[in-house]
Amino acid sequence: MTDMFAGLPELEPGSVWLVGAGPGDPGLLTLHAANALRQADVIVHDALVNGDCLKLAKASAALEFAGKRGGKPSPKQRDISLRLVELAREGKRVLRLKGGDPFVFGRGGEEALTLVEHRIPFRIVPGITAGIGGLAYAGIPVTHREVNHAVTFLTGHDSSGVVPDRINWEGIAKGSPVIVMYMAMKHIGQISANLMAAGRSPDEPVAFVCNAATPEQVVLETTLSSAEADVTASGLEPPAIVVVGEVVRLRASLDWLGALDGRALAPDPFSSRILRNSA
Repeated sequence: MTDMFAGLPELEPGSVWLVGAGPGDPGLLTLHAANALRQADVIVHDALVNGDCLKLAKASAALEFAGKRGGKPSPKQRDISLRLVELAREGKRVLRLKGGDPFVFGRGGEEALTLVEHRIPFRIVPGITAGIGGLAYAGIPVTHREVNHAVTFLTGHDSSGVVPDRINWEGIAKGSPVIVMYMAMKHIGQISANLMAAGRSPDEPVAFVCNAATPEQVVLETTLSSAEADVTASGLEPPAIVVVGEVVRLRASLDWLGALDGRALAPDPFSSRILRNSA
């Protein structure tokens, strides 16, 4: 049998790989990510990395938790970045394993800049971001020709934990038919109000995908005007991806995980409605 890792790069002592682990399912790891796991001496991992991914590490690898969760005690970002430098200078093969993609709201750029500052060799290994892969596991495509030709990805809170004031809500509301939001559940009331004030329909479909691409995945479908009340009543908690737009209706036809459990999928999720593409 051919070695699947033959010809792939070596994780050299004294270097750091910033690797995306995908949204949850270990099967979504890239071959480069699996290759890094089997070589690393130390794995510095986030809270959102599925523990099953870590089972691919070699037996002697040290695991260091460096998760940051909103509202909970977390290591400071600068300390995490400098820890990577420290480990590399000890001659370790260092894997920084991050949920999703390290460059999509994952602070990978900040960590990489610290490595550059301290002249530590590094490699970036992209991963499947939850805003695409997690929605796919919910049966919601981020683009669909009958719905949208644009999509916006944004974060629901900034470094201080509040809704970012630099986001042009009016511009996004009017220019992006589909909006995918990370870390937005806590502030969904204010975000929904901002979007409706900018002209989005109160009846526009919204979906919350919690624990995406894991056995604990739960999907809540609602509308923009009901989103805050419905998510509060549901008792659901982060991590979650939130999507606003007509693509949510496609879940009635594309919920492939639900179909495995017997859900009957609808051949026409839009019921022949005429969709207005606003971008």
